[in-house]
Amino acid sequence: MDVLLPRTLEEALAMRAEHPGAVPIAGGTDLMVELNFDHLRPDVMIDVSRLPELRAWRREDGDVFVGSGVTYSRLLQELPEMRALAQASRSVGSPQIRNRGTVGGNLGTASPAGDSLPVLAVHDAEILLSSVRGDRAVPWDAFLLGVKRTALEPDELILGARWRVLRGPQSFSKVGTRNAMVIAVASLCLGLDPDTRTARVALGSVAPTVIRAPEAEAFLADALASAGAWVDPSVVIAPGVVEGFADRVAAAAKPIDDVRGTSEYRRHAVRVLARRALARALDERVEEALAS
Repeated sequence: MDVLLPRTLEEALAMRAEHPGAVPIAGGTDLMVELNFDHLRPDVMIDVSRLPELRAWRREDGDVFVGSGVTYSRLLQELPEMRALAQASRSVGSPQIRNRGTVGGNLGTASPAGDSLPVLAVHDAEILLSSVRGDRAVPWDAFLLGVKRTALEPDELILGARWRVLRGPQSFSKVGTRNAMVIAVASLCLGLDPDTRTARVALGSVAPTVIRAPEAEAFLADALASAGAWVDPSVVIAPGVVEGFADRVAAAAKPIDDVRGTSEYRRHAVRVLARRALARALDERVEEALAS
């Protein structure tokens, strides 16, 4: 196996074009597992971990761009105000894994259990890709095609993800077989966007890829509008709204039975996560209203 060590993004893209079967590696927290179990044996790997273009993040006129080489530890330290992303980052593995693992790794692996992916879905993130042919931006749901399947072309590299910052409450939560260092049996990200008066919820580990729950989103947005809660955050929402939202979230799940959990348990888990996430978000809105 040959390992190529580009010094610039331009050099890395040229190597990728010359060796379209080459596998990019940055943190390697997912890829090395595949190699160690002999599930993958590429002839060529391209180490992109040193490329400064992939290790940067920046703000762009209300948007945030996070490079594919930014680690979860850096997200926790440098972007704590992105609450759902910080919560997802904190849930990734051990400190050692967070020091190596990257957002680009989650995107490239395309596991439905990837912790950062529901957050990107809730933010309607664009995935930025590059090759010697040029750059392109792909919506998250057009990039994630299925279990470990993406729209990445053989000569492309993942530059990172870009999304508009949400002003309202947001959270990430997951259920696993223990409290830490665990692959999600089910995960959920919720975001309320008072600017567009929309609710957004994404689920992980309950379908072949990360999914949104559009019926639950529309139900919640309409309920908040009917109650006047988008205008007045201090409005108390009826318990039936929380339960109705949770039921619709669970109905959107398309889980399977596997060694980590049954489909029935996964559907129950996202119902509980949805109920808790919405209750916290509504409480946060009330607290903000009282503080202002």
